[in-house]
Amino acid sequence: MDRLLYIAMSGAKENMHGISVRANNLANTGTVGFKADFEQARSMQAFGAGLPTRVFSMTESPGQNFDSGPLIITERELDIAIQGEGWFAVQDKNGNEAYTRAGNLQLTPDGMLRTANGHPVLGEDGPILLPVPLAKMEIGQDGTVSARAQGAPANVLEVVGRIKLVDTEYRAVEKGNDGLFRRKDGELAQESAAVTLLHGAYEGSNVNAVSEMTTMISLQRQFELQVKMMKKAEQMDQQQNQLMRIIG
Repeated sequence: MDRLLYIAMSGAKENMHGISVRANNLANTGTVGFKADFEQARSMQAFGAGLPTRVFSMTESPGQNFDSGPLIITERELDIAIQGEGWFAVQDKNGNEAYTRAGNLQLTPDGMLRTANGHPVLGEDGPILLPVPLAKMEIGQDGTVSARAQGAPANVLEVVGRIKLVDTEYRAVEKGNDGLFRRKDGELAQESAAVTLLHGAYEGSNVNAVSEMTTMISLQRQFELQVKMMKKAEQMDQQQNQLMRIIG
């Protein structure tokens, strides 16, 4: 009975993990630049005393869906969207460089360009600072940030920095708990002139709500099946004990 119970238990555990991943995806259908997560598990033999007859489910490294999300046109001067592949660099809460595609940017009262989650946008020399109060600003396709402070000549735009745009292979990056991406080897991604921006728009979440919902239903049914198998193992164990008492 222990074999049946162990297999069903490990399967139910992975089903619950899958449900939580899909539920998180559904919760982020409206999150700008969000990349849907995948759950993954495989069969693994349990080695120990005796023959390796027991098999359990083991979680493998999760992955993400790197397809581009829908393009949302806003005509807002602080919104940017990566065209095609690539990322732009931000500073995480520990002061380290990370990467994102969430382009609904904000401007702090002191003139710092940040993401909606508060991460400073990085340029060639660190976080980008703009002269405030602003009369006008523009972000070019190559990430160049130009601005005109209030009171400056109307025909003058001063370049204040250039957003660091990078292009690295998807398999070389991993997603952190803060939703930002980093290279797996710990190195910094190099700037790429091939990455371009679209000004006045941002990329939405690439979560397919219908697909996530149907997958959740399938995982829930699998979980219910695993629970039934555990209950069956308990019933068989009880019947075995009753038989042993009769024989004894």
